[in-house]
Amino acid sequence: MSTGRTFELNDGNVIPALGLGTWQSQDKEVYDAVLIALKTGYRHIDAAFCYGNEVPVGNAIKNSGVPRESIFLTSKLWSTGHTRVVEELEASLKNLDVDYLDLYLMHWPVTLNPKGNHPILPTTPTGARDIVPEEEWNYIKTWAAMQTLLKTGKVKSIGVANFSTHHLEQLASAPTTTIVPAVNQVEMHPYNPQEKLIRYCNENGIHLTAYSPLGSTSAPLQEEGIVKAVAERLGKSAAQVLISWAIWRGTSVIPKSVTPSRIASNFEDCVMSDADGKLINEISKTTRKRIVSPNWGVKIFYDDD
Repeated sequence: MSTGRTFELNDGNVIPALGLGTWQSQDKEVYDAVLIALKTGYRHIDAAFCYGNEVPVGNAIKNSGVPRESIFLTSKLWSTGHTRVVEELEASLKNLDVDYLDLYLMHWPVTLNPKGNHPILPTTPTGARDIVPEEEWNYIKTWAAMQTLLKTGKVKSIGVANFSTHHLEQLASAPTTTIVPAVNQVEMHPYNPQEKLIRYCNENGIHLTAYSPLGSTSAPLQEEGIVKAVAERLGKSAAQVLISWAIWRGTSVIPKSVTPSRIASNFEDCVMSDADGKLINEISKTTRKRIVSPNWGVKIFYDDD
């Protein structure tokens, strides 16, 4: 990114403050997007097994000419793989055609039936998600298995995603937990600032990565008057302001785009003043909404209460 900022994780590893998200990107477009991003100067790429596009992401990394050791690469353990952590990591490494991940995240604190009727989203006869009962398997057991990955050299850091303070507290209190997650990747933007979660993670040394930082067509953050006013005063785009606000809060951020001009533009962050950051904070006082809210059939977003 233009400011070159990074954050140090609790294990001593360093994550670039700005990365490229790859969710909902088709094979050809994600290949081009990652290639363009790396040539633009991005050094943080966020992937996941369930996105179904790890292979083109890996191909783009390989063909970019950027040394692998210069790229911070994240992927995620999907919910149908919680009971076979080692095998799922190997699958992602094979898809991405790399020897190691910089960060491996548990994608959701929910275990789906690995023998269900679909490899990604198995359902019950009623159409509900086919969730494994907690007494049979749960995210605490999954985390215990993930902790062993650090000894293999195939993962540099481990973390979680979509965890509320409730899940983090349960994880911390479990006798099998010996490693604090390095990262918690969650939806964060001015409509969903997650103040409680930020306080908890700051107090416990867990770095937060913000996804969906620019809103969506159903959450037009870039049209907010405050965002537009700050952008005009700084000579920046609304997207650049939202990205810079996320970094000002101490979180890394992974805006997703497959449009070359936007990928390049998103890279041009700025150092936001406290005054402007606090001004953007005001948006949540009138509008609060979540963009990503899948119906798991169990409670996930405890901090929305």
